[in-house]
Amino acid sequence: MRSATLSRQTRETEIKVTVQLDGTGKAAIKTGIGFFDHMLDQIARHSLIDIEIEAKGDLHIDQHHTVEDTGIVLGQAFRQALGDMRGITRYADCLLPMDETLTRVALDISGRPFLVFRTTFHHSKVGEFDTDLVREFFQAFAMNAGITLHVETLYGVNDHHISESCFKGLARALASAISIEPRQKDRVPSTKGSL
Repeated sequence: MRSATLSRQTRETEIKVTVQLDGTGKAAIKTGIGFFDHMLDQIARHSLIDIEIEAKGDLHIDQHHTVEDTGIVLGQAFRQALGDMRGITRYADCLLPMDETLTRVALDISGRPFLVFRTTFHHSKVGEFDTDLVREFFQAFAMNAGITLHVETLYGVNDHHISESCFKGLARALASAISIEPRQKDRVPSTKGSL
């Protein structure tokens, strides 16, 4: 079973994450940030990765540390659960429509983390959630998961839809990239022999 449980505790946050890559999309997520919980639930639901997250952070200051550190631990757990990455499809992309919004997500489970994030929000907040934290989450996740990740919103008006299309696009691309390719189930998908 491709799974991992990791914890991280600092003076700013205390976070525990469990992922089961071969799951059914079950989510048990509690970060204290309602909109962020909703976005993380989208990752689980649409990637079919079971995700449990319990995060306590210094929300009396702001949401930044909680969101970033959740991305760090989720990325680390994802990477650990992949193991030696034998048999994975590795590359995937998704063109995700959400009403008036269209977002493109492409990724490579490469071991070489990199983020290109070309998404613009029209307002600083969706409800109580700071929209600039969407990029912070993607940055933390990509760097710690060891993936090359490109996210680009081609057009959109509603910031909720823009954010959700990014998270759902990531989920759908992850679902494809971590799937086992039967023709190479005993090989790492790289001419180098390792990722």
